[in-house]
Amino acid sequence: MTRLHVETAGQGRDLVLLHGWGLHSGAWDELVPTLARRYRVHAIDLPGHGHSAAIEVRGFGEAVDLVAERVPEGAHVCGWSLGGLIAQGLATRRGARVDRLALVGATPCFAQRPGWSAAMKESTLAEFAAGLAIDREATLARFVRLNALNGTLGREAIRAFTTRLAQRGPPSPATLEASLGWLREVDLRAQVPSIASPTLVVHGTRDQLAPVEAGRWLAAAIPGARLMEIGDAAHLPFFTHRDAFASALEAHLG
Repeated sequence: MTRLHVETAGQGRDLVLLHGWGLHSGAWDELVPTLARRYRVHAIDLPGHGHSAAIEVRGFGEAVDLVAERVPEGAHVCGWSLGGLIAQGLATRRGARVDRLALVGATPCFAQRPGWSAAMKESTLAEFAAGLAIDREATLARFVRLNALNGTLGREAIRAFTTRLAQRGPPSPATLEASLGWLREVDLRAQVPSIASPTLVVHGTRDQLAPVEAGRWLAAAIPGARLMEIGDAAHLPFFTHRDAFASALEAHLG
């Protein structure tokens, strides 16, 4: 089986970066040069995304296992959005591979359920699924806008992420549908309290895709986790508040 594509830069302790839905490892482009001064950074393209487009997207557990194959033993792991869900899966299923964990704009469950309102409405996710079948590019453009909605530097973020989406081409309709299924179906709330890795949770209070209450829940549920809220950030705090984010991440990782 073809292995997931990884972009590697820098020297030092291994640090793995996991991107969000519909994008690719280029999401981290502005941050990597800073982190590469202290760490050996591995930015992974998730199954079906970016340069991993040839890898078929199947179940969430299989995706976690494919990512685990590219994570050096004892690496730090930083996951954003869907990548944060994968990172939680790594920490609960393959904990020995994860030293320290950072979760950015992350949630254990993206879709609302009885007793879980800190999430997107099922109807919103269903609209994305229907939109993909009609106009993939327009649906992805809408999703990019939601990442930045109501946050500082929103227009700059939309321009930047629209451009980088085009750099490697959008994922196939099958990839987008299958990985959107993970957002609709995966619920890790029961597993999260077993995470043993020291964890930093970074969340924008204006996040429209993963409400800040989800970040607060994660920080409370993971033993010893620390929460960093950014008051004027949306779903892209590592981009819109790059310096503050990098400083907090480096302080957490050591």
